[in-house]
Amino acid sequence: MKYFKLLDDMDIRDRWLPGEATNAQGQEIDDIWQFADGCPVQVHERLTIPIGHPGVVQDFSTSSVGGTPVVHKRVANVFAELAQDDVQLIPVEVEGQSEPYFILVATRTIRCIDDQQSAEVKYWLPEDDRPELTGTYRAVYGLRIDPTKVGDAKVFRPWGWNVVLLVSEDIKDALERSGATGMAFREVTGPSEVSPEEREHNRKLRDLYERSTKPREAFWRTLGAMDDNFVIPIVVGGGWPARRQVWRVIHRPEGRTLFVTDGLSDFFVEAVEPSVGFGMELALETNEPQASWPVTLLERIANELVGHEHLREPARTGILSMEVDGERMPESLLTKEGRVGVLLGMDTPTLPTHFTMPDGQVRLVTVKTLMPRELTYLLEHGREELLHRFNQSNLGHLSKAWRQPVV
Repeated sequence: MKYFKLLDDMDIRDRWLPGEATNAQGQEIDDIWQFADGCPVQVHERLTIPIGHPGVVQDFSTSSVGGTPVVHKRVANVFAELAQDDVQLIPVEVEGQSEPYFILVATRTIRCIDDQQSAEVKYWLPEDDRPELTGTYRAVYGLRIDPTKVGDAKVFRPWGWNVVLLVSEDIKDALERSGATGMAFREVTGPSEVSPEEREHNRKLRDLYERSTKPREAFWRTLGAMDDNFVIPIVVGGGWPARRQVWRVIHRPEGRTLFVTDGLSDFFVEAVEPSVGFGMELALETNEPQASWPVTLLERIANELVGHEHLREPARTGILSMEVDGERMPESLLTKEGRVGVLLGMDTPTLPTHFTMPDGQVRLVTVKTLMPRELTYLLEHGREELLHRFNQSNLGHLSKAWRQPVV
């Protein structure tokens, strides 16, 4: 019997991303990880799944932080028919959806990871000072399991690495026949397909990832309190230096929230050498509570910069104005053509202009949203004149969905 890792298909463009379950009062539940623990759960009230990132509706998705599988009825039916002893299906309301959805809980955990056939495994050690985790897996790369240890289970999570949801081949085949969307499968049985050379290459990549991500996270934490429960899921692919797109949220004084890109200064994955990538990260700060549009805006700006070299240099060294698609953006920001204008690179005394990474300096490029009238003024009179008016008005670099234009 073959077994497969069941994943979100992150190659689907503009797919939706569910948030964490909330209770009847609209508050996020205390234990958002319980549904991915590999054991039965007790739920005593109707739960709701908010949509953290609107987009194309999928039949299978996992929540951004807790990894809760959220499935449409057509997916739930497959599990109920073929693996009723291995799963718990909890009815939930999904924001904006009238059709039935469920939280899918794998109720079995099996000690089955094959350390020798997996590309690489790392364990939590006593010196890591995490006694509750000592002896469990810290990382598993190129996962392989020993199918002889699985028994009759069709759906389960591997002991010590329960971030993974595994299904048998007949479950995979039935899900594919159902036509359900949002799923990807990766086989976890059989000998490792990773050669010694590939293992060494992958080790170098992981070292470079750590060389980029750890210092950058340390810098983010100097700017405020990082919202570890609001990490936008990584998007794999695209033109970002290390082929991964990440955004972070940082809470700052006076009720301000800072949204930043977290990957434009990664190393270039093709070169497999230390670098600061494009040498910049974007930062949009707002004092509007619970705003979600800044992430969408940052994503579009970043992708414009990634795709157009002639835009990157002025963004990295000076002031740049640009327009991006306004779909799913606040109506007050839209031009007659349905675009949103932004100004990149405004200096502000409340944020550093640069930060230092092991392999060089990175510019923190502020993003300022423009009201449509301001964009028209900029096109007629130039960026410097508009900057002068912003400085006179004391509005600074803050972005808002609506405010009084300065012109």
